[in-house]
Amino acid sequence: MNDVLTPDFLTHGRILGGVITTPDLDAALADYHGCLGLDIVEEGKLDARLAASWGCPHSAGAPYALLRPQSGAHCFIRLVEAPVPDDFKPTRTYGWAAYELTVKDVFGWPDRLQGSGFTIVGPPKALEGMPSFIPMQVTGRGREMIYLNEVADNMPTSDLPKAQSLTDHIFIVILATPDREASLKWYEKALNLDISSSYTLAYSMINKAFGLADDYRTTITMVQKGRLPIVEVDDYPAEATERQGDPQSLPPGNAMIALAVDDLDALDVAFFTAPEVQNGPLYGGRRSATVKGVAGERIELIEIGR
Repeated sequence: MNDVLTPDFLTHGRILGGVITTPDLDAALADYHGCLGLDIVEEGKLDARLAASWGCPHSAGAPYALLRPQSGAHCFIRLVEAPVPDDFKPTRTYGWAAYELTVKDVFGWPDRLQGSGFTIVGPPKALEGMPSFIPMQVTGRGREMIYLNEVADNMPTSDLPKAQSLTDHIFIVILATPDREASLKWYEKALNLDISSSYTLAYSMINKAFGLADDYRTTITMVQKGRLPIVEVDDYPAEATERQGDPQSLPPGNAMIALAVDDLDALDVAFFTAPEVQNGPLYGGRRSATVKGVAGERIELIEIGR
């Protein structure tokens, strides 16, 4: 398999991965490898220095597996074994709410997922005012939220990637925040990204999670780099809470993302630990360091410009 490491792909702001915590790694591998068809490229136990660099020293030693789409895109899902707090519910807390993967044949996915550990919470359906893709939503064994999106076309202000394998890479991550404007300003100032279009819509996942009326409308804003979509920043209702769990461990569910940046030294941010060179398929000998955003979300920054 060839890495998709063309200049068009490996650019500032590109999503290079997402971390998911799961209570049973082997069972999760049956879902992500056996059902979604992602390739396993690395397995082991979390290195203590890497866990500390994430601000998660208590996650050191946890079993993990790193997976990549068969397209060869340089974007990885890392499954990390960890207990799930009893009171953790998806789409109810601040932080990373979901990862959106570009896929083929979205209407065929309900049948493909039968017998897996995924639960369909939103069947394939076109979104109001967004004809460029058709999403469906599922939760996994760790109560992580995954969107499987079939892209039809680009949006007026965004280029959306059509899948090159049945399940391809993460192309948008969804952030639940108590202060959308503050989060947007942080991504603009701290990570040198662009604030793009806003939409106000009836968001069924949020309305169901909080018991709101079907026509309750939520405002969302895209953070991009040029026409590259990266983070969907969602206003969450006042009933939302901080993510459960040990603050020195990876959060439950959608735990952390990785973004490409041109130069770590040029960023005005506070890292958990100083940038260090990391090895393996995700890093390839590049430096990385991790920061925390306004909503408590962790972002691992991987330097691509050196």
